[in-house]
Amino acid sequence: MRKYFLIIVNMWDEIFTYRLSFAMWRLRNVFQLLTIYFLWASLIPKQSVLFGYSQSLMLTYVIGTSFLSAVILSTRTYEIGDNINSGNLSALLLKPINYFGYWFAKDIGDKLVNISFSLVELFLLFFLLRPPLFLQTDIVPLLFFIITICLGILLYFCIGSLLGMIGFWSPEVWAPRFIFFILIGFFAGILFPLDIFPKPIFNILQLLPFPYLLFFPLKVYLGQLSMPEILKGISISVIWIFSLTYIMVLVWRKGLRMYTAYGN
Repeated sequence: MRKYFLIIVNMWDEIFTYRLSFAMWRLRNVFQLLTIYFLWASLIPKQSVLFGYSQSLMLTYVIGTSFLSAVILSTRTYEIGDNINSGNLSALLLKPINYFGYWFAKDIGDKLVNISFSLVELFLLFFLLRPPLFLQTDIVPLLFFIITICLGILLYFCIGSLLGMIGFWSPEVWAPRFIFFILIGFFAGILFPLDIFPKPIFNILQLLPFPYLLFFPLKVYLGQLSMPEILKGISISVIWIFSLTYIMVLVWRKGLRMYTAYGN
């Protein structure tokens, strides 16, 4: 466990080696949050309801997606493809460390950095804008909220790892990964709650893994789901995690058979 802890700690040094890149990333997130925040604040005046959301519920959802993006959607798995294409995979395979454990530890380190800065940004937002937020005080939704966050982290790690393994078959990993991550963010509900879609479309989306990254945990936090709906969502998340893990192992084994260690 100590070696994985060291990987987590070293991620802080690695991230701050490229301070400008990290600063631009955080600045982009702030601008995105402010854009969506003011959009919904203008669409839903106080004491009004739109799509079943009051202003406080919608703004809580918007700010919640910003925080959960730092917790769930921040990842280093996008480096897996480059790791394969550069030949650095060979060095990692020779080390006494689990390859996916290595990347998961890097993920945790990356998340801790992003969470720290996200909390500072949200504190400044609260101080400057004083948004009307919904605070969940019921312990049961809060406990399930934490559970769904943990499941979302595992789910996104599987998705990101599978996208990184494109590197076994193609040197072009950036473009498909970039496009897919945009689609993931959209269908995860980063721009708006997914239940504003027409019901037939929403029912289809609920069968996909993406809503369980952001939308589902926030609906649990807002207390808008019954216990059967929460348990159903958790069950779907677990099924997707096991399914994607199984696929990930198969793709990994097939990719290793094709890997030629071209590069360093």
